[in-house]
Amino acid sequence: MNKRCYYEILGVERGAAMEAIKGAYRKLAKEHHPDRNHGDTTAETRFKEISEAYDVLKDDQKRAAYDRFGHAAFENGHGRGANGFGFDFSSSFTDIFDDLFGEFTGGGRRGARRQNRGQDLRYNLEITLEESFRGRQAQIKVPTAVACEACGATGAESGTKPEQCPTCSGIGKVRASQGFFTIERTCPSCRGNGRIIRNPCKACHGAGLVQKERTLAVDIPAGVEEGTRIRLAGEGQAGLNGGPTGDLYLFVAVKPHPLFQRDGHDLYCRAPVSFVTAALGGSIEVPTLDGGRAKVSIPEGTQSGRQIRLRSKGMPVLRGGGMSGDLYVEVVVETPVKLSRKQKELLRAFETGCEPGCQPESEGFLVRLKEFWSGSTEA
Repeated sequence: MNKRCYYEILGVERGAAMEAIKGAYRKLAKEHHPDRNHGDTTAETRFKEISEAYDVLKDDQKRAAYDRFGHAAFENGHGRGANGFGFDFSSSFTDIFDDLFGEFTGGGRRGARRQNRGQDLRYNLEITLEESFRGRQAQIKVPTAVACEACGATGAESGTKPEQCPTCSGIGKVRASQGFFTIERTCPSCRGNGRIIRNPCKACHGAGLVQKERTLAVDIPAGVEEGTRIRLAGEGQAGLNGGPTGDLYLFVAVKPHPLFQRDGHDLYCRAPVSFVTAALGGSIEVPTLDGGRAKVSIPEGTQSGRQIRLRSKGMPVLRGGGMSGDLYVEVVVETPVKLSRKQKELLRAFETGCEPGCQPESEGFLVRLKEFWSGSTEA
């Protein structure tokens, strides 16, 4: 029976790059793996065929021999011996497993120490709107795991050192062959560490890490918003076996302000204005977030809800080179209460003497109301 072309089996062109070959194998191997196709002999045969093709094409010497002689390079003793290219499925699958999944299992090479990156930490920091406006330096206390000084983070008592696990030879994984494929699992003796500590350190109890509270000075830049995340590289939890330290992430929350509301880089402030000032015009003073005051002109006939913009009186733009948003003052016309008899008489006289156009909003509303009622009656 003629064997299929290895390139055809993997679905790649001759001369394909190794990344394309590896990607094709990864996809096909997962699709036809026996664990996903229980009892399917066709899938088992196909999986063997795919693995054989990959074993040849991933090796530069085997691939060169195959490109020159085809399948004959591996048959009838041709090419075997000291430089032979015979295919051994069981040993090949172990190599293939390392190639594809070694980076995910720590896997690497036999006897290497398994280094684990430290965990990232989160710290919630609440600041005021004024602090967000000006920026500040915050002192925070972070409980975290740091390298044990007593044992130098080895986990072993002073004068001793960890030993390589005899079960897994320091890999942290053990393999067991079942039929034509190999299963890899965490070493039960060292629990994946690759090392065994005979005499644990009394300070850290063999963990290599101890809990400690650290005080950090953090610069909060001006203009930070609610939910801003600040990353402090290397300020997280210490890694194991000399692995890199994790990061610390600060999540900023801004307290509500009694006068200002923020929307992006702009600020909004509601300012009450008397009935007389709104009608005749005038000016009022409003606060600014920097602690100062700003004079706002109220035009004659100002209606409640009107917004008056004060340029560059808003929040600083984060990393904006000195740019700032605006402050919007929303006018709220205040209706007078607890009027005296004379004031009431004056207001009634004022309303009686109003000419058309004096109250455009009310007059426009009455016109639309009459049109609505008229249309409803006709219907």
